[in-house]
Amino acid sequence: MPGMPYQLLYWPSIPGRGEFVRLSLEAAGAEYVDVARGDEQRGMGVPALERILSSPQVARPPFACPVLVDGKLVIGQTAAILLYLGPRLGLVGASEADRLWTHQVQLTIADMVAEAHDTHHPIASGLYYEDQKKEALRRAEDFRKERLPKFMQWFETVLERNTRNGRAAFPHLVGGRLSYADLSLFQLVDGLRYAFPKATGRVLKKAPRVAALHAGVAGHKKLAAYFASERRLAFNEEGIFRRYRELDA
Repeated sequence: MPGMPYQLLYWPSIPGRGEFVRLSLEAAGAEYVDVARGDEQRGMGVPALERILSSPQVARPPFACPVLVDGKLVIGQTAAILLYLGPRLGLVGASEADRLWTHQVQLTIADMVAEAHDTHHPIASGLYYEDQKKEALRRAEDFRKERLPKFMQWFETVLERNTRNGRAAFPHLVGGRLSYADLSLFQLVDGLRYAFPKATGRVLKKAPRVAALHAGVAGHKKLAAYFASERRLAFNEEGIFRRYRELDA
């Protein structure tokens, strides 16, 4: 663990991709500063976030949030941040094989997050949902019928084939203890339950291990306290997972 708190930079009004990083920090009890939620008069807030994104003094600038700052390190991309944090927070196995496999699972979760986002913005992120509603209806139908079941069955298979799950309180994706991939799958399922409650409910009936992982993470002692706090932002129609009734069926 570093001597100074980690700095997490993400937009202050949506859970978004920043929440995948935040869950790992919270589960590990790590000290961190949520920069964009801080006081602008104290050098934080959204202006501090934007300085990191645009400053010419950042030799390796991140493309977008989330960003983790640890000393002189500035790390962008959710999966890269978690690859870095995993061993430091005790949220990944010690072997190279476990670390690579956990990273691979995380990247697959990132793929599904992107597809979930594109159900409501299939043409362009810069356009309003209402400007591409017709295309969103078609994209969401394919997502519900094809992509959502395919991804969830893969996660179910990963959980089923993990031989360390026999004695665990709830199933894990890698090894016999909690990893950052478990936390990210929890967040993915949580977002899908918000955006597509009908379709996700049907799919989870055929993926009981995924459902059990979601329930197990929800009951994690440190996370339960976090979920009950004001630090946990609610899903809303400005983030990745958005609830439009016409897109669910």
